[in-house]
Amino acid sequence: MRKPRFIAENITYHVTSRFIECRNAIEDDYLKAIFEYCISLALAKYKFELINYQIMDNHIHLLIRTVPGGASISRIVQYIKSRFAYRYNKLHKRTGPVWNERFKDSIVEFADNPRMYLLNLIWYFANNPVRAGKVQSPLDSYFGGSKAYFDSNYRPPVTITHHTFFLELGNTIDECIEVLLAYCRGEAWI
Repeated sequence: MRKPRFIAENITYHVTSRFIECRNAIEDDYLKAIFEYCISLALAKYKFELINYQIMDNHIHLLIRTVPGGASISRIVQYIKSRFAYRYNKLHKRTGPVWNERFKDSIVEFADNPRMYLLNLIWYFANNPVRAGKVQSPLDSYFGGSKAYFDSNYRPPVTITHHTFFLELGNTIDECIEVLLAYCRGEAWI
């Protein structure tokens, strides 16, 4: 029997999910754009905050904060994954599952140092495309929202809500960005 998922409001979930058989099912940039569209559909349908996201060839990362009176994390992620699976299967003229397993999650607020954990996740998301050879720098954007935390002028294709932990780093977005980048370079302790 699988462990029940912790469901609550005002919680930030780091969600991961892999594609069927862990294959590179979403290598095509067009498919990544479809996944971004599915996230936008969820944002229009349900009340929640998308803190960050990263779409890779064989898996996805979502950083989602549930809000009072909003949908549960299970409802939100189920909707995003099912909308994408429908479109993926239709495009490829196939049937069957697209996702490898039930999504995994961890809760930012349950970490020993939630702020540091959140900042590490932002940096981790940004470095995923670098490790995969898709971009040269984590400050570039590749089907993810991390650049919204590094560049105050950047507008990702999917609406990102800056997390409170990030916004508490300074008095302006640019100050918050400076502190985050200093932390990521190992020059500041949070």
